[in-house]
Amino acid sequence: MSDGRVRRVFVEMLREEWRLHSRLFGGSHFSLFPVFICLLVGGAAKLLSVTGTDPQTVFAGLHALVFVFGLHTGSIGFVGRDALQNLLGDVTLLVFSARTLPLSQSTLLGLFVVKDSVYYAVLFLLPISLGTVLAVQGTVGPLLVIETVSILWTTLVLMFVLGMGATIAALGLAVRGVPGLALLAAPLAAVGAAVVSGVDVVSYTPYGLFLAQTPMRVGTTAIGIVGVFLLGAVTFDATAPRPAQTVEPAFRAWWRRLGDPVATKSLLDIHRSAGGFGKVLFSAAVLFGVTAALVDFAGQITGVPPSPGISFGAILGLSGFTTYNWLTQSDDVTLYFAHPLSVRAVLRGKFRAFLLLGPLVGLAFYGLALGWRGGPVAEAAVGAILLVGVACYIFGTTVYLTGLSPNEFLFDTALFAVFGVAMVLPLVPVLIVGFAISPLSGTLLAALGGSGGVLGAVGVGLYRRSVPKWATRYQQA
Repeated sequence: MSDGRVRRVFVEMLREEWRLHSRLFGGSHFSLFPVFICLLVGGAAKLLSVTGTDPQTVFAGLHALVFVFGLHTGSIGFVGRDALQNLLGDVTLLVFSARTLPLSQSTLLGLFVVKDSVYYAVLFLLPISLGTVLAVQGTVGPLLVIETVSILWTTLVLMFVLGMGATIAALGLAVRGVPGLALLAAPLAAVGAAVVSGVDVVSYTPYGLFLAQTPMRVGTTAIGIVGVFLLGAVTFDATAPRPAQTVEPAFRAWWRRLGDPVATKSLLDIHRSAGGFGKVLFSAAVLFGVTAALVDFAGQITGVPPSPGISFGAILGLSGFTTYNWLTQSDDVTLYFAHPLSVRAVLRGKFRAFLLLGPLVGLAFYGLALGWRGGPVAEAAVGAILLVGVACYIFGTTVYLTGLSPNEFLFDTALFAVFGVAMVLPLVPVLIVGFAISPLSGTLLAALGGSGGVLGAVGVGLYRRSVPKWATRYQQA
């Protein structure tokens, strides 16, 4: 547009994104996060390279993770509206303002995608690319490093954009009823059939373009990205009002069963928010898929069949963080001050809700893993102990560091680094045993089972120590 409205809205969207992160996570701490990401990803890539992992495997895994990040980012702007309103008050993001701004819905949607692409490409994907290439290739040949970083950064951005476009198209089709769901299932079935028939689907993605910059791969990548966004532009309506829903007054019934009002409210908040309990299941399902891939990957590197019980148990326990995150995402601690509830009672209710939801979801996927992969009964029992222990340990650590705001440390460099160290120290030895040692002796299994119990006890201890700490802080705030 000649009047500059598009450019002005785009600039304001970038400012909106920065202010959103600044308000949620603290601007000064968030600004250091790209540096930490570069060091963290570079360190992980270096560790993989020195253990004999092929560089192409590292780059392939990086593209897969960025694609998942794109899927998640696309959903944040649309599905997470209720959470943003609870966290930030009565707000309306610019992407939802087509009825009040002199711009069409499709224009705002396009600006939203371009804004997210630019924002995350500079703050996240560029540090990731730089850290990975320096770790894998070193500083020998500066021109080669610059060329590789440029290509990797470009294909990671394209993979991120493809993930966002897939989410937008899927959301648009999902609300179109049975015809939309059938149309959504068609490409998924086609991709599955292509994989089964031996077609190299990866070569038609941005990762294929990273491997070889041929005209064919440039064309297929462009067609894929443009295709999902055209589908999203046609089907997705960011301004569509939510359908009215009538729900029964279930609080008292749930309260009688659970015996705790805060636990009841927390579980009802998840149940009645966008996605419901499906969000918790989805988070655990992602960990399940990642673990399955890691088990296969570790077996190829070490030549030793990993222990499904120990591997799946330890990693699925990480779902404790996402569960606690969902239990607190709709909360503002100041809202509890209007009721005759102490901070101690609020944290106790969150702990009860976590115990009712987190370990049970993890154990459900753990049972699925054992049914699929099998394994000795003793290893399965120890893996279950590890899962519950790791989940409780993560819960206690998260509460101790962040109180009722677990999202805050995700982009707080100092807190994230402390959390990372707290996770690495106890979990890496367990994962090394699960991935690289087979068969496991009775003594080693007993030690692993004991470590699961110790982790659980430490988590409960950290939770108890966090109660007076956060009670004082919230009362003084």
